[in-house]
Amino acid sequence: MSLAPPETLTQDEAFARIRLLRSPNVGPITYRQLLARFGSGTTALEALPDLAGRRGGSYRPAPAERIAAEISAVRKTGARYLFLDSPEYPGLLAELDSAPPILTVRGNTALLAQPAVAIVGARNASAAAVKLARDFGAALAEAGLIVVSGLARGIDGAAHRGALSGAGTEGGGTIGVIASGIDIAYPPDHRDLQEQIAGEALLIAEQPPGTEPLARHFPSRNRIIAGLAAGTVVVEAAPRSGSLITARLAGEAGREVMAIPGSPLDSRSQGCNQLIRDGAVLVQSPADVIELLEGFAGTPRSHFRDTAHAFAYDAGELAEGPADIAGLLTTAPVAIDELIRQSGQSAAAVQLALLELELGGRLVRHAAGRVGLSQG
Repeated sequence: MSLAPPETLTQDEAFARIRLLRSPNVGPITYRQLLARFGSGTTALEALPDLAGRRGGSYRPAPAERIAAEISAVRKTGARYLFLDSPEYPGLLAELDSAPPILTVRGNTALLAQPAVAIVGARNASAAAVKLARDFGAALAEAGLIVVSGLARGIDGAAHRGALSGAGTEGGGTIGVIASGIDIAYPPDHRDLQEQIAGEALLIAEQPPGTEPLARHFPSRNRIIAGLAAGTVVVEAAPRSGSLITARLAGEAGREVMAIPGSPLDSRSQGCNQLIRDGAVLVQSPADVIELLEGFAGTPRSHFRDTAHAFAYDAGELAEGPADIAGLLTTAPVAIDELIRQSGQSAAAVQLALLELELGGRLVRHAAGRVGLSQG
């Protein structure tokens, strides 16, 4: 198995990047900053102990033996790695600051280049909503769109099945994003559906093989679902549900947020109705979705959430010293732009300080570009 396209990465560099990402306290943002600063995974790995040591304590990168075992497990499933700087990596997902540096994929990666829409909703969905999700999935796939969802029970599964039935000469199809390793079927009763998606469409995992779907993995999966698509449709959702997290992430990414209204007497419709009240676009048919997404150029009609603020700086500036911001941080999340403003330091210096704190296990990154000290 080739770890990466030979024209972009050597085998040794691909191995080093996987090892870098699996090392303690290295998240997507820190990974990208390390590569920007050091130019390669190999060099970044060598620098990790010193960087982490600046904030106290010792540091050991992920063991090479564990990475070799992971690569073997990926090969065994028939999957492969997709790196952030690969030509196949989906462009919309790459726009996220928190885009997964490495994905594990099974199936047809050509689907990643086609326009996509996410369909999400309740696991305990009503029969009417399940039928609606299946019909939407089929119609949108027939129109040439890729339907993205999370393979959960209820709305997700119905959307996938509809898209599989609707894919045809116009393109279309489905992408399943799972919260486990690529070799774990969850929920177990969707094992056959997951295998069908891997065989006929595309299956994506961010977690290493063998990883069970823990609660903390689902918000990470949701950001991938939202990031892959130009818009997210919520079919049925209760308040405080994972589907609303996906919608919020889509809004923060500057994508369309759409919701199908429901009866105010049904708690499973309250989330969708709330989304519409907060600025999501009301949709009632696949044609409504297609109209919104045709020629999507990054300016959504919905105004459900403001987009997260991005900080531009030259990669070379990361070689400068870190800002002194430890005294400005508490466990309460604070926006990075506020840290830049109060410290009077450059964006690069603040980001370098955050990088060192994160490697030392002292920093937690929250949604919408906020950070805080860890509880430990």
